Amino acid sequence: PVTDGSRELHSLCAQLEFLLQFDLKEKRSFFGQRKDYWDFLCQGLARRRQEHEGIRFVTSLDKLKTPVGRGRAFLRYCLVHRQLAESLQLCLLDPENLREWYYARSPFLSPQHRAEILGSLYELDGVTFHLGL
Repeated sequence: PVTDGSRELHSLCAQLEFLLQFDLKEKRSFFGQRKDYWDFLCQGLARRRQEHEGIRFVTSLDKLKTPVGRGRAFLRYCLVHRQLAESLQLCLLDPENLREWYYARSPFLSPQHRAEILGSLYELDGVTFHLGL
């Protein structure tokens, strides 16, 4: 199993975060806080009418104060529960929502790149992750 001490885990999470933040449009909350991929994931899953246990879990953690911290916790939760590819795929189903959150260079806006990314993420479902949540 992959654990918190794995170098590969840190590299994987950094690459996932880079991918989710690449060409992300700058958005602000009502109170001026910058939105991040966490907000994109929450909105995307809510639009699919999916009550996601990972979102509920992450929002219950009082220690997490920033969207980036919540996003990282969500990625880890999804890796442990083998839900990362499915969760991201649900967020990527709505092209209008994608264009609302991402500029044209985002690989999520290219059907070919999107399929390659999701294919790779679905392969991660075969890996066991033992991570502290």
